Amino acid sequence: MKRITIATRGSKLALWQAEHIKSRLQHQYPGLEVDLLSIKTKGDKILDVPLAKVGGKGLFVKEIEEALLDGRADIAVHSMKDVPTVLPEGLIVGVNPEREDNTDTLLSVHYDGLDALPQGAKVGTSSLRRRSQILALRPDLNVLDLRGNVGTRLRKMEEGQYDAIIMATAGIIRLGLSAPKMTRLGPPEFLPAVAQGALGIEYAEDGPMGEMLAFLNDPVSRVTVQAERGFLTGLDGGCQVPIASNAVLEDDTIHLTGLVCDVDGTSPIRREASGHAVDAFELGLDLAQEVLDAGGKAILDRLYCEQQ
Repeated sequence: MKRITIATRGSKLALWQAEHIKSRLQHQYPGLEVDLLSIKTKGDKILDVPLAKVGGKGLFVKEIEEALLDGRADIAVHSMKDVPTVLPEGLIVGVNPEREDNTDTLLSVHYDGLDALPQGAKVGTSSLRRRSQILALRPDLNVLDLRGNVGTRLRKMEEGQYDAIIMATAGIIRLGLSAPKMTRLGPPEFLPAVAQGALGIEYAEDGPMGEMLAFLNDPVSRVTVQAERGFLTGLDGGCQVPIASNAVLEDDTIHLTGLVCDVDGTSPIRREASGHAVDAFELGLDLAQEVLDAGGKAILDRLYCEQQ
């Protein structure tokens, strides 16, 4: 194959990710021509409504998958945390390159970390997962919705609309962004989204892409992503509910932590499990069932009902 087309969202971060994969492919296959097809998804178009209110799964991938299915693109590069657990028939996310830092970062002009924020400070985030964990740690804070690309979010913070904002550390690193005050929020106190920091490459299951892309697959990233997505699958969850998970691989053992809690940070249900790396996905499924049985089902049922 002498030319392939990569489907991607048009945001600065999505284009960085697609360009990264493009350069890796062209380094591996000299002479290969790679085109980018930029696509606006439903999640990109609706910016005046909180994501949780938009509803549905696949807000940032559906239109991209349509380009794969109708032949406009050969592969798609996704932020793995945006990818639903159920894919269209015939498509597969078969490759996860090396994962970036999966933590979150609190950015501020004036304040060093959560503890330094004054009572009632305005914190911006588009994520119910982040909102719930922030309120669990600091119930006095005023957590407000924040949409837009990373540049827009930083500008709103710098203009004083927010005392602090929270974004994925991976995006900050990839785009080389900074703020006067930056504090990482990570495990065990603050759990990331399922597959945060990981990329996923999607393509037709019966085509030639799997073999061509195999060199990009990072075994550690693949196993940790599988464990976390097993947890999400078992909860039948989307990325717009307060679900968090963190997997760590040590030798051949996977350690997985999963969390479900209310949007206001109350009633957190957190469980941990360990198992063999080859059983990563099943470990996630089992942990999800444990969380559901402990009260997670009631929380999720209520949240999905409220979002309808």
